Amino acid sequence: MKNNISRRDFLGNTALVSAAMMMPAFLRATGNNLTAFNGKRLIIVQLTGGNDGLNTIIPYSNDLYYSNRPDVGIKAGDLIRLNDDLGFNPAIESFSDLWEKGSMSILNNVGYPNPNRSHFRSRDIWHSASDENHIINSGWIGRTFDLQCIGSNCALPHQAIEIDSSLSLIMRGEKFNGLAMDKPMELAQGLKNPVIKTFSTLDINDVTSNQDFLYKELVDTYQSAEYVVSKSKIYSSKIIYPQTEFSKGLKVVSELIVSGSETKVYYLSLNGFDTHVAQQNVHAKQLRTLSEGLKSLYTDLKQNNEWNNTLVLVYSEFGRRVKQNGARGTDHGTANNVFLLGGNLNKLGILNELPNLKDLNNGDLKHSVDFRSVYATVLKKWLNVNPSIILGREFPMLDFIV
Repeated sequence: MKNNISRRDFLGNTALVSAAMMMPAFLRATGNNLTAFNGKRLIIVQLTGGNDGLNTIIPYSNDLYYSNRPDVGIKAGDLIRLNDDLGFNPAIESFSDLWEKGSMSILNNVGYPNPNRSHFRSRDIWHSASDENHIINSGWIGRTFDLQCIGSNCALPHQAIEIDSSLSLIMRGEKFNGLAMDKPMELAQGLKNPVIKTFSTLDINDVTSNQDFLYKELVDTYQSAEYVVSKSKIYSSKIIYPQTEFSKGLKVVSELIVSGSETKVYYLSLNGFDTHVAQQNVHAKQLRTLSEGLKSLYTDLKQNNEWNNTLVLVYSEFGRRVKQNGARGTDHGTANNVFLLGGNLNKLGILNELPNLKDLNNGDLKHSVDFRSVYATVLKKWLNVNPSIILGREFPMLDFIV
């Protein structure tokens, strides 16, 4: 035994320990930064529930849009026109500045073959980058960091942070798992516990037993938590973010970025997009939360000269059906639009063809862009990783990044 503190002491103290137990092995490699940080970071935002893309980027010049949506359709006089065919939902007015300043691109008709309309399964497909009929128990971001593992030594856990209390599939690899946290201060509270501090001083160079391994887990957790907490104290944003949980999470991300955290990937989700009933008010509220939060992030990073090193990917697990339902809402659909935001985009504006409302698949939009082409482009051109290794095969490259 290396210490008189028991496993019971270990398991019975602090949220920091609880986090370590819920996310096994996500902090085993503190101090082994295998890939140099090049300053670029990716922020992934998932709109959970199935965002209605047709009511987000509205094809107002198409009469079929209004004939299919007599109640939920956004009137042409209310929207923010982007060109002669498409317009912003007025609830995402905050995106207008990003659009006008060349910090936004939009992909239409993004999806995958044989789409699944289950929230859970389609979310897992997007997280794992799998085919519809193939179960993969790791995420595409987790596998990206798996490539950096040598034996039991993997990339730093805080190189991939999810702003949440638990870790999603997207951030889980075979060897590497990212770090999930709501706020750095929650980690800081755990660091103050005297039992945790005692464990942090243990000598773990000779890991020979299960108990020693447990000690090592806690030491690594402590050290990585210290890193995040120390970075969080460097910069406190003066930008006024909206008082929503989503925007509070974006503020944490911005403060870590400006503070110099070597985190390569951040992941956040915004719930509330499953709009089966009385859609308009609910959908507008969620879109406003999204756009106002990301506008604040943009302002913060732009003022601190970090926007050009940032790429934001916004997607939802599926879109909604073209025709409204009887409850003045929309049901689960298929293809959807994807937002790309950043200061270093290669191609701006609307990147591809409009949704085809004449040629539908049983009432749903047909996809023309596989979402894994988006991933492949991000992996190769932004994260400098061979996408075929992560995704299992080749996918066409897109040109939204140089």
